[in-house]
This record gives sequence, C-alpha cells and structure tokens, in this order.
Amino acid sequence: WVGTAFQVTQAAGPELHACKESEYHYEYTACDSTGSRWRVAVPHTPGLCTSLPDPVKGTECSFSCKAGEFLDMKDQSCKPCAEGRYSLGTGIRFDEWDELPHGFASLSTNMEIEDTTTESTENCTASKWVPLGDYISSNTDECTATLMYAVNLKQSGSVNFEYYYPDSSIIFEFFVQNDQCQPNVDDSRWMKTTEKGWEFHSVELNRGNNVLYWRTTAFSVWSKVSKPVLVRNIAITGVAYTSECFPCKPGTYADKQGSSFCELCPANSYSNKGETSCHQCDPDKYSEKGSSSCKVRPACTDKDYFYTHTACDANGETQLMYKWAQPKICGEDLKGAVKLPASGVKTRCPPCNPGFFKTNNSACEPCPYGSYSNGSDCTHCPAGTEPAVGFEYKWWNTLPSNMETTVLSGINFEYKGMTGWEVAGDHIYTAVGASDNDFMILTLVVPGFRPPQSVMADTENKEMARITFVFETICSVNCELYFMVGVNSRTNTPVETWKGSKGKQSYTYIIEENATMSFTWAFQRTTFHETGRKYTNDVAKIYSINVTNVMDGVASYCRPCALEASDMGSSCTACPAGYYIDRDSGTCHSCPPNTILKAHQPYGIQACMPCGPGTKSNKIHSLCYNDCTFSISTPTRVLDYNFLALAKTVSLAGGPSFTSKGLKYFHHFTLSLCGNQGKKMSVCADNVTDLRIPEGESGFSKSITAYICQAVIIPPEVTGYKAGVSSQPVSLADRLIGVTTDMTLNGITSPAELFHPESLGIPDVIFFYRSSDVTQSCSSGRSATVRVRCSPLKPALGSLSLPSTCSDGTCDGCNFHFLWESVAACPLCSPADYHAIVSSCVAGIQKTTYVWREPKLCAGGISLPEQRVTICKTIDFWLKVGISAGTCTAILLTVLTCYFWKKNQKLEYKYSKLVMNATLKDCDLPAADSCAIMEGEDVEDDLIFTSKKSLFGKIKSFTSKRTPDGFDSVPLKTSSGGPDMDL
Repeated sequence: WVGTAFQVTQAAGPELHACKESEYHYEYTACDSTGSRWRVAVPHTPGLCTSLPDPVKGTECSFSCKAGEFLDMKDQSCKPCAEGRYSLGTGIRFDEWDELPHGFASLSTNMEIEDTTTESTENCTASKWVPLGDYISSNTDECTATLMYAVNLKQSGSVNFEYYYPDSSIIFEFFVQNDQCQPNVDDSRWMKTTEKGWEFHSVELNRGNNVLYWRTTAFSVWSKVSKPVLVRNIAITGVAYTSECFPCKPGTYADKQGSSFCELCPANSYSNKGETSCHQCDPDKYSEKGSSSCKVRPACTDKDYFYTHTACDANGETQLMYKWAQPKICGEDLKGAVKLPASGVKTRCPPCNPGFFKTNNSACEPCPYGSYSNGSDCTHCPAGTEPAVGFEYKWWNTLPSNMETTVLSGINFEYKGMTGWEVAGDHIYTAVGASDNDFMILTLVVPGFRPPQSVMADTENKEMARITFVFETICSVNCELYFMVGVNSRTNTPVETWKGSKGKQSYTYIIEENATMSFTWAFQRTTFHETGRKYTNDVAKIYSINVTNVMDGVASYCRPCALEASDMGSSCTACPAGYYIDRDSGTCHSCPPNTILKAHQPYGIQACMPCGPGTKSNKIHSLCYNDCTFSISTPTRVLDYNFLALAKTVSLAGGPSFTSKGLKYFHHFTLSLCGNQGKKMSVCADNVTDLRIPEGESGFSKSITAYICQAVIIPPEVTGYKAGVSSQPVSLADRLIGVTTDMTLNGITSPAELFHPESLGIPDVIFFYRSSDVTQSCSSGRSATVRVRCSPLKPALGSLSLPSTCSDGTCDGCNFHFLWESVAACPLCSPADYHAIVSSCVAGIQKTTYVWREPKLCAGGISLPEQRVTICKTIDFWLKVGISAGTCTAILLTVLTCYFWKKNQKLEYKYSKLVMNATLKDCDLPAADSCAIMEGEDVEDDLIFTSKKSLFGKIKSFTSKRTPDGFDSVPLKTSSGGPDMDL
C-alpha cells in the first residue's frame, strides 16, 4: 500500500532528471568516534534532480594535502593548483585588507578595569584596528584595541603573519586561547619591536577551537603620537582539507602549477584577479610594484630631479650633476614637461675631512695613528702630544665609508634600494623619495670608543664621548627630523625630534656606553598617507658631524699628554685618575682637595673645578658629592645636620592625571638625596615592551640611573598586568651642584613661595642638582631642588611633597622642586638646645635635671646629660646657725657700746683739764697736784697706767703711739711727781 501510494504521488508531480556533475558537489560528513567519515553528494539546489551518487567512505579525518595542492573530492586525491591560483594545503590566508575579512572582529575597550564611568568607554569606540588595503593598522591612543579571529582546527597547525612595530610606547601582544579560554605560553605573547621594517612571527596551534587575539595599547600619555602597529599576510594552517585553490589577488600572479603563494607584479606592470602573468603598462603610464592597474604619467617638473656631486677624479675635480628621482614616473615628452638640467662645470674638489689626506688619485684616506691633518697632508704629532681621535665630517664629496643611506616607504614601510641623502659639497641633504611620506634615512656606525684613561676609571661620570652635528630643516608642511641611537645592533631609540622648519643649529648627544653605536637621522616630509611628490623642496641638511674619542678614529689635532721616560726616550702615558697635565713639563699633578677634573680637557690647574658649597670631591676627583652631612653658622650658633636617615631611595607619585580617553596615570618620582659616595641610586625603567624581562636584565635606554628620575606610571589595577606599566623615564638630576640654605645656586632657584612657609626659625637646607639631558624646551638641561625642612612632628623618613601650584613637580617642564619634611632634617642637638632645672634641697639632697627647650628643634647629636645629685644643708640648720650668730653679735655690740661710752667720759674730763692748764702763762708750770684722790674721782683711772695692761689697754697703747697730727706724744711729769700724762 505504501509503495502504491508513493508511485501515485510520483506520477502526480513533475518527473526529476538525473543530476549532472555541475548540479551537485561533494562534502564530508562529521567525523565519528573512530576518526572516519563519509563522502556524500549534495545538490546545489535541493529538489531539482535525483539519482545522486551513492555515499562512499571518505579519507581519514586528519588527511590533508600539501601546500600548492587541493583535494579533488571526485577521486579523493590531492592535485596541484592550476596557474593563477594558490593553496596553503590545510590553511587560509588573509592578504587583502580593503575591508575587515569575514570572521574577524575588531573590539575596543578602555583599559580601566573599574568601569566607574561610561563616558570613558564611549571615548574608545572609534579606537579599533583599521583595514588599509595591504595591511591592517592598530590604534595609537591609550584605549585597548583587539583584533580577533576564531578558527576550528582539524589538526595541529600554525598561524603566521608579518608585522611592523616601530614604536616602543605601544604594548603589542599576540596570544591564542583554546576551548577552555586558556592562553598559550605567556612568554610569547609580548611582541618585540621590529628592527628593520616588517618581521615574521609564527605560533603553533593545537587541534580544536582556537581564538587568535592581536591586542594593542598605547602609553604615550604626553603630546607625542605613537606610530601604529601594522599586520599583514595572516596565514592559518591546520584548518581542514582545501577542496579548491584560491585565485591570485590583483597585482599578483602565479605562473606555474602547484603554487602556495602568488608573486607581486614588478613595477610598470599590472595584473587582474587570478592571472598567470603580469601585463606591461603602456609607455604613457606607470605603476608601482604589486599594482592592479596603471596610472597616467604626469609631466616632469623640477620636483622630479635632484642634484649631486660626482666623486673626485684623478685631476682632483668634481662635477655638479642632476638625476631623475627614482622610480621615474614622469614623462619628459609631455606638454609642459621640464628637461633634466645639464651637468655643471667641473670644479676643484673640496678638501678631505680633518684626519684624512689626499692620495695620488684624489681619494681621501685616513692618516695613520700618531699623526693628524686638517684635510691636506698628515703631520706627526709633536713630542709630548697624542692624537685626539674621532670623526669630523664637514666636507661632503662622497659618503664616508662608515655611513649608509636608504629610504623607508611611508606607505607599506618596506625599505627601498634608493639613496635617501645626497652629498652637496659643504653639506648633505635629503634627496627626492618615491613619495613625500617616505623616510629618508642616514646612518653612521661607530665601532666603539676610546676615552681618556681617567674617564675609564670613573664609573659614575658616564660620558664616554659625544656626538655633535649642525643641521637645518626647510619645510612648508609638517615635516619631522628624527635623531635615533642604537646600541650593539639593537633597535634604534628616538632621542630627539624636530618638527617644522628649524634654522641652522647644533645638537649634542652624550654617549654613556662603550659599545658599537649607530646614529640614525630620518626625515619625513609629511605624515599624510598619500602618494606623490608635492613637497620635494622640503629638505633637511646636515653640515657637519663630529664624534669624539672614537676607536680607530682619525685626528684633526694633537693634545698634550703626560710623558713617561724610558730607554727609547719619552713617550705618552696616561695620568692617574684625578691628575691634570702640566702643559710645559708634561708631568701629572693631583687636583687640590674638593675639586673635580674636567676629564676631557685635563690641562693645567684651571682644569680642576671647585666643588659647590656643602660638597666634597671623591678620591679620583671625578665628581662632587655630599655625605648626608651639612653645617652652617648663624649669628647665635653653629647648626650641624646629619641626613643619613633620609639617605635611602624613596618614591613619590604626583596626583593622578587623565588622558583625553580617561586613562589614569601618575608622574612617579624616585629620589636618593645623597646617593652613595656619589653613586647615583635612583632607577626609573621603561617596561612597556619588556614587562616579561626580569629585573636587572633591561638593556639600553630601558632604565635610567640618577639622583632623581621621573617616569610615567600606569598602576597594575588599571592595566590588569602583573606589574604596573612604567614608561618614558627621564633623568632630573645627574650631578649634585651644591647644598646650601641660599635660594639660588649656579643659576638654579628654589622659590620659597612654592611651598608653605617655614615657621620654626630653622632655615631650610636645599640640595641643588642638574641633569645633562638637553632638550629643545630645556636648552640648559633639567634641574631639580630638594628643600629639606626640619619638622619635629614628622617621623624620620618624613614626607615628600610637590608644589601645590605645580602638581607634576614642575611649573615650566625644566625645573623640578620637592619639599622633604622630617625630624631627621633638624639640626643635631647641642648644649644650646637644653637647659637645667635645679630642685630644692630635700633631706640634705639637691637634684639638677636637664630638659630640652620647647619646641625641640633638633634631632640626634648629643643626648641630655644625666640628672646630677648634690649634698646640701637644709633650711633648719642654717636658721639655727643664723640665730646663734645674731645673738653673739648683739652681746658683743652691747659690751663695746658700754665700753666706748665710759671711755668717752674720761676723755672729756681730761680734755677739760688740758683746757684749764692752757690758760696759764707760758712756761708757768702749775702748782703741784695732790696725790690724794679727790672727791668724785674714780680710783679706776690708775688702772690704765699699771705695768700689767689689760687687752683693751694694749689696744689703746698701740693706737695712741702717734697723734692724728703726725707727732709723737711725749710723756710729761707734773711738778708733784705724779703719774705720766700723755700729751
């Protein structure tokens, strides 16, 4: 019944024809648990035909073809790709970036983990990876842009791509997550900056689901705009079988079977999609390498050629010549086209550069060691001198052998085999590039340096040598000249950038490491992403380049040296570190104490420069340092300081700052007040591209050591990385100028009004520093001052603060100021800082106690004397002694009073008798007196005339030997023979 119904139904509908091969295709079923599958035929449009081939057992699930082959599903075998097509075997390639390919996703997020504001996230919506034709470009702001691609691999495979990563201020990471969202090995996720153009990167992939992530975040929080990361030619293998080959994209071709990639068409040719060869452009058209079409040639203008000088011929003559800029894209025969100017007349060659001499064929060769030249003939250095070796280029007839020039495309960032700089007699200038945004590159390689012996002995004064060049830029648009330094073939690090027209000026860079150095000048006429030659008249010129102390260099002069006597005569020798050379005698003399020697000009006593106030020189007279002590005299006393408690390295972060995208960052300062015997202790690092490198393994320009340095810190709670991101380290203090209480020293001022005023009467001690980093905005280098203030209430480590009006530590970008308040900044304690308190006498004991004066404005120094105990008498004892002495004195006075009263009475009586006798006539003696005692006389009168005298009698006789008028008293006897009477 069922069969009958089926036949009736079939008869009722239209009759289906047998499927042709063009109406169906083959597919594999999903793999079963045994790893096998079936090949089935699937119609392109279901219901149009019938009688499909029966399913057959398919290949193993892990089966794949080689690169350049595809799996022919009809007989399930691998066959080579036809011409004009390519295959990766088990993979796919993304090499066209006119738009984001299917399967890719571009996301942007704010780096902040704490989503406190929605505004900051909205700011980042436009910060994504952008397709730009041949490659895809990253963001250049502080948002995090992620490019994602998810793929399911049937077998283990790999992902590889090319990338261009020139700017270390961007973090670029590539990583893969599997089914469990586990990333691959952590070390490989951090990409390294590219050395020379595009670099290749490959990562192994496991079978199963893989999500690929390209992630970038820029940390250029200052005005400089980072250069983007570029990625191209992403290829993934292990995806599955490839049942067909892919046609070559326009501008490429594959001229043979079994190609795994397509080659670029050469210049002045083009190709369409899937071509087996390239087609030549018409004569009136041109194209660049890898073009899909030709462009009409413009008429030649004066911007399409440049001038150069020929090398000196055998007659010592050179000729000005004009050359078409390469690649030549203009037409000379078109209407209005200019012709190449005729070559100039021959002129005398410029002289050789200093240290070189002219050979017979007019070439310039270096003078042998021990001689010098001004560019003509070599002259042996006089006795007592040695050659000052280096390189001094100021004549440009040919490019020196240790210099090379090239051009980096500003469009696809590939190096071109072109000349970027041309010689022009007294200068070298940027030639015409293929496009105005090309980078014209000039590189000078120096094998190493040979500084004076005294410099080698000094580990802190880093100057090995210096490079000075005189340049000029003439620009009509936004041109840029970069000066970059590379060490030991490592990547170039930009040191300085000049934008726009700059008048003729000099720039000096101090070399601090004895290594093979490369110095690169790169000039870009415009940053606009467009082709063409509009601004070829915008040029950079370098007039002279001078490098000192070069190993295997040449000499333009000889300098005096120290002489050493030997059997062969006197020869040059190196003075010990800290010794200057006497020009006349050639002998070495030690610099006086507390002076430093100018190591690169150590001639005469004037080469010894005195140290600043509060500092002293080290043993080799190479630097001045402070040992964390200081002393100053005031009108009342001498203040001694000891800052050893502040000697450790401390850190200070300014207030948070925010970029336009809302990224939070800090200016982070590291400070070591005194260093360690002049050894600088503060380190600031740049770990943007080296977050995985362990501490201490950082290379050139990744860290800076100074007294004070600054870096931009983005804390780990913001980035989500294990460590905070530290970038753009800057030295603020390379050398200590002096320590004083004055506000100005050596042109550096520490304004008192930047901080709250000092209120205790103790002067602030100010440390003055200077940095040798010279920038366009800081022509004399940066400087820093640390104002150390006595604050008894602060702990020993104290507190560091920045000026309230300038939260980044500086108001002008060049002079930085800090205030350090601490009890350790107070003067050392002295006897003037305490006084004595004496107690009353208790039980015969008296105590003397010493206490600090309040407020206590000192720290350390002497300690308080111990309490003194003395024996004393109490007040009761002295009261008794006083009463007894007073009573005795009163009795004695009473007795004396009575005695002298009686005596006075007797004197009055005798005086009256003398007066009576004086009235008698002269020489008329009185009548004899009676010997009897008259009535009323006192018998005691005779007592004083007895031979045995009393105590009072002795006193009386002693005092009466001589009268007040100076005459002796003579005893006279009366006529009656009575007792003697003194007159």
